[in-house]
Amino acid sequence: MKKIFLALITAGMLAACNNTSKQTTATNADSVAGKPTAAQIAMAPVITFESDSYDFGKIKEGDKVSHNFKFTNSGKSPLIISSAVASCGCTTPEWPKEPVKPGDSGVIKVTFNSAGKGGLQDKLITITANTIPAQNLAHLKGEVEVTKTK
Repeated sequence: MKKIFLALITAGMLAACNNTSKQTTATNADSVAGKPTAAQIAMAPVITFESDSYDFGKIKEGDKVSHNFKFTNSGKSPLIISSAVASCGCTTPEWPKEPVKPGDSGVIKVTFNSAGKGGLQDKLITITANTIPAQNLAHLKGEVEVTKTK
């Protein structure tokens, strides 16, 4: 009796599994798997920098240098920047907290404090937004000349 009951339950489960819609598309499967669909990519905001790298040249130790990374939202929905993080505590990014509409521009201001630094510098700024992919990068680089004290 148990075998018959178990066989009926198994058969019912298999029938239910086979009865699901077979019209699942690859895009739906991608969406379930965590991959964005083509439609999501087409509608996503896109952060387009005028230049994603800035070379501040040579500065003296202790100097501060700032640069505005200008960008445009070249996507089809509002761009929302949730964070901008530098690879070093000596570099501070400031970003727009309000959504940037499609076609509009904005600025991410990055300030580098060279106190205690010397030699070649390459500071990476990671911008996290509702773009696909979610992270975009900018570089602030240059050289800090250390003044020798007697």
